[in-house]
Amino acid sequence: MSFDDSDEHDEEPFHPLGESWQDGLEDALEDTEYDAELGMEMAKDAMRVTEGTLSEEEFYDRYHDDVVEEFGEDSRPMAEEIEAAREEEGRFEETLSRFGVGEDSRRSVMKKMGGAGAVGLGAWGATNSGGTDSAFLQDEDQEADEPDDTNGEGVQWGMALDLEHCDGCLSCVVACAEEHDWDQGANWMYVLAYEDDTVSSPDAGDFESTEDFEYLIRPCQHCTDAPCEKVCPTTARHTRDSDGLVLTDYDVCIGCRYCQVACPYGVNYFQWENPEVGEDELDEDHVYDERDRPVSARGPRGVMEKCTFCPTRQDGSLGDEMVGTTACEDACPPEVIQFGNMNDPNSDPQRYIENTAKSRTLVRTAGDLPSPEDLEEALDGEDDDLESIVNAVEDLDEEMIGNLVSIAILSDEEQLETEENSSLVEQEADALELVEVLEDHGLDLEDEELLIELDLAEEPDEDEEFEGPSEELAQQRLDTFAGDPDSKFKLLEGIGTDPNVVYLGNEPGPNAHQVEGPVSYADVGQTDDRKDVLDEGTVGIDGPSL
Repeated sequence: MSFDDSDEHDEEPFHPLGESWQDGLEDALEDTEYDAELGMEMAKDAMRVTEGTLSEEEFYDRYHDDVVEEFGEDSRPMAEEIEAAREEEGRFEETLSRFGVGEDSRRSVMKKMGGAGAVGLGAWGATNSGGTDSAFLQDEDQEADEPDDTNGEGVQWGMALDLEHCDGCLSCVVACAEEHDWDQGANWMYVLAYEDDTVSSPDAGDFESTEDFEYLIRPCQHCTDAPCEKVCPTTARHTRDSDGLVLTDYDVCIGCRYCQVACPYGVNYFQWENPEVGEDELDEDHVYDERDRPVSARGPRGVMEKCTFCPTRQDGSLGDEMVGTTACEDACPPEVIQFGNMNDPNSDPQRYIENTAKSRTLVRTAGDLPSPEDLEEALDGEDDDLESIVNAVEDLDEEMIGNLVSIAILSDEEQLETEENSSLVEQEADALELVEVLEDHGLDLEDEELLIELDLAEEPDEDEEFEGPSEELAQQRLDTFAGDPDSKFKLLEGIGTDPNVVYLGNEPGPNAHQVEGPVSYADVGQTDDRKDVLDEGTVGIDGPSL
């Protein structure tokens, strides 16, 4: 193998999940018909590519011959682009030669342009590295200031996950299993309770609230730069151009499991046996995406599968009302899963990240508020002062009115404009409609005395004019009511995969480990670990780790 001469083997484990996880993956690869050592080395270097310590071109060159020898082809995603770039580089050198530029001068020009990495590789992030006029690299019809038509300008599906208010109910796990028919233990969605050096979870048999536990929700991260895709020799594992979803084409997957080793997050599963749900029981509209590729629902025997972010929903195959939603999000009682377009500032996840306290308030109060019609009926014939309104409406106390007015103060009409299905937009619109009913009834939301009573304005000094409602005080009120997360993070952000899942609160420490949660997988008819179902597990270790 050519890679043996390129690098000494590292004694330290390369996988972020640790030595036992890595050893288990290697053991699993050795049970396949494919070269386990090649898979391990490619996975290690794929992570080096995302970290920026190895170039895409070096990675391609290092393993090209071995991949062709092992699989008969090299269809890795960078292959076509690199070969095209080299061909373009050769044509460019030939052009310089025809214009009488000598060999040394040609080398100088190519060096300034960054070699093949600077020409025609915009699809995988190459940029002009300096020295030349940037307009030289543009199509003649492209304006100099026109942005590239990349996924960053379009849709990128992702999630915001509020760990501080996850209650460990496992509803998301059950919903995912029902939607996608994966086998017992092959959990595409995983929720685990944990503790580490700084935080602890209570004993599973002795706790006051399920929210007293520390949780980590672990779907696929749908990385912008996915190492699992880099090692796939057949293009089965790929990133969908239209929306950035990282998917597996079941018709193309050969089950080499290299993607499983290269995933830093441990979210891939191999379909060992014939699936428990037969092919004739699957809905084709839920299997094939808009490109007619089988990428959703459980996979057939011998292929890799994982969380997909419900691509057939995003394609509209299951109805327009399903676009911008996932099964796990729909099933989550505390609504801590917020799914949407990460490139849209008005999407649910971005709204939740931008103002978590406001979003939490909308989520928590949505089910407790009266309808506008019921509010109008309850207020009919009542006085318009705050006390009279509170006394007249059973579901509306002073705190709730203060929260509604705070939301109105912080609301921006542009934030209510989005092209996708958005529960937060709907909840905010409902809240604003209730505020409008209160104003129509006669409650003066510009009144100095009322705003001061609701802690939404400062009482002015004698020689000062009243400044009206305060956005700062409105935000403070919502922060006090719903809380502001102590951290916002992405898993393993430092390794350069750029995941499209953002976590809010409860960031696990380096020594975090799983503990028993308040709701067991058996309690909801699921299995915690695939090893409990099969003689051979998916990764061959004692249990999931962080």
